[in-house]
Amino acid sequence: MSAHLDFAKHNDSYVSSFNKGGLALPPSKKLIVITCMDARIEPASQLGIQLGDAHVIRNAGGSARDALRSVIISQRLLGTREIAVFHHAGCGMLTFTTDQLRRIVKDSNPGNAAIAEQVNGIDFLEFGDLEASVKDDVKFLEDNDLVLKETKITGWIYDVVTGKAKQVV
Repeated sequence: MSAHLDFAKHNDSYVSSFNKGGLALPPSKKLIVITCMDARIEPASQLGIQLGDAHVIRNAGGSARDALRSVIISQRLLGTREIAVFHHAGCGMLTFTTDQLRRIVKDSNPGNAAIAEQVNGIDFLEFGDLEASVKDDVKFLEDNDLVLKETKITGWIYDVVTGKAKQVV
């Protein structure tokens, strides 16, 4: 059964007690959290963030490079001044290389030159060392001229087994 079939019913339940329609567009804590799309990651409860507190930018691996467009919008148009890079143990980005994933896509579409050309143009931004990936993303943001210089940037690793988040930068 498709998950979307229950969306309307669940939304009706949400709407019945919803009272946050007056929240301001800019996040109240002036915070961005860059994190992974992994279904085990839920930064609101894991970091004590409430609706309206922060922009949560999610992508595969919680890549700062992949999130840069959203960071610029958040900072320049909506006033955020702090960024938390929030990676996690057991991340799928530790399990493959860009070349391996390109091969998987091309093998599932044999002879399709258009698909091969498109996938060859993608860097999947995988990493082999979790703590180094956090430090690299923090450094990328600190060194990037498009990120406001006064921005406070921290780096975190979340353990999906214990629920513990640890600051590493």
